[in-house]
Amino acid sequence: MSPQDAKQAESEQILARIDASEQVVLLDERGQQMTSPALAARFAKWQADGRDLCCVIGGPDGVTEDCRSRADFVWSLSSLTLPHGLARVLFAEQLYRAWSLQSGHPYHRE
Repeated sequence: MSPQDAKQAESEQILARIDASEQVVLLDERGQQMTSPALAARFAKWQADGRDLCCVIGGPDGVTEDCRSRADFVWSLSSLTLPHGLARVLFAEQLYRAWSLQSGHPYHRE
C-alpha cells in the first residue's frame, strides 16, 4: 500500500470511530503550540464544554484533510517529528500537567 493510500485508509478508520457529538483534538506537528499555562486554560475550556474529548494522533504521514477538518483544535506538541510512542507519553504528561495546574498545584516555572 502506498503511503497516501495508507493515510487515506487510516483517516477513514479514525473518522468512523469519532462520534458526531465529540470534540476532537488532533495532535499534529503543524498545529498550535502552547505553553503549559495556556494548555491548562484550554483544558478548562474543554472540560467546561461538556462534550466527550477525542484525541487523535495520526499515522507517520499524518491524516487526510477530511480528518484534519473534523478537529475542533489542532495541537502541536513540537515542531519535531516524534515517534508515536513518545508522542503518547508527552501527550499524557502534558494533560496531567494541565490538570495539575487547574487543580491549583503550583507551577514551578512561575
